[in-house]
Amino acid sequence: MTDLDALPLRESLKGQSPYGAPQLDVTVALNTNENTHPVPPIVADAIVQSVARVAGGLNRYPDREFVELRERLADYLGHGLTPEHLWAANGSNEVLQQILQAFGGPGRSVLSFLPSYSMYPLLASGTDTEFIDGGRAADYTLSAEHAAACIRGHRPNLVFLASPNNPTGTALSLDTIRAVYDATEEVAAAGGPAAMVVVDEAYAEFALAGTEPALTLLDGRPRLVVTRTMSKAFALAGVRLGYMAADPAVCDALRLVRLPYHLSAVNQATANAALQHVDALLETVEEIKVQRDRIVDTLRDYGLTPAVSDSNFVFFGGLEDAHAVWQGLLERGVLVRDVGIPHHLRVTAGTEEETTAFLTALAEVLGR
Repeated sequence: MTDLDALPLRESLKGQSPYGAPQLDVTVALNTNENTHPVPPIVADAIVQSVARVAGGLNRYPDREFVELRERLADYLGHGLTPEHLWAANGSNEVLQQILQAFGGPGRSVLSFLPSYSMYPLLASGTDTEFIDGGRAADYTLSAEHAAACIRGHRPNLVFLASPNNPTGTALSLDTIRAVYDATEEVAAAGGPAAMVVVDEAYAEFALAGTEPALTLLDGRPRLVVTRTMSKAFALAGVRLGYMAADPAVCDALRLVRLPYHLSAVNQATANAALQHVDALLETVEEIKVQRDRIVDTLRDYGLTPAVSDSNFVFFGGLEDAHAVWQGLLERGVLVRDVGIPHHLRVTAGTEEETTAFLTALAEVLGR
């Protein structure tokens, strides 16, 4: 077989590693921020019936504009959004990729603030968009002043903001998002690029009380985009359905780069059925938040330093050898995420039983 190095790969892809978390056969998998609760039976039955209704017509292409899905997503989000403001794709990653295809590319740049979602640099390289890391404070927070200064200094074509951030779990204040958008307007007024500002709210449903969503900022900001997913709170990671809310013109831009009929009839039927049972799907969110807060409190008791989390996972430090702790947990049947940050690991908040298994195993590894 030919070695990858022998192929005429694009220069920007040479030396890159594909994205992927370990997929290991363990008793407790808490490494990919899935909702570990199974899909409720009422929702599973509705999905089966919905898919069965479209199965006989799979010889035909699906609705290219996925009108029903956009209507249901607009109803779910509220905030005065209409179907014209909504767009969907195969996971929010594909939405982000389409945004880069439309607004990035050779000679253009995207600014983000690492550590953050590890797909951002990979999506940038895949679209030949220069990736710029603005960095964060020592405690991994991002201030409005620092973010705005980076925009004025680097003059990017796009800005990616994760809120809550992954892997740290912290949400951005609306003041920070406003400051970022205002800075892009300053740059544009001075003759620089009018940057697209993308707020990745994949974990928005898990936010702490009082955390306001970026959806409230869309009105009057035509270059602001808010992306969401059905993979996390909706417990539908296997469906691969992500979406965004933005000015209708942004949706028109993504139509220029989407693949033909990119959302299958089966995906649309599944998502439409799920959105008819939002309350049942989101019942587990409060349970997950209880376990998340339990993890934070217990890790503090263990003498560790967990970050305040607006998500369904906890980022924690204070580990002398993080990888050794990761390995010790794995040997006890618990898989968490080694995010490559010294002295830190990340764990998904699972069911009560899974959380207990993690905390018990961690206590054993630490000798508590």
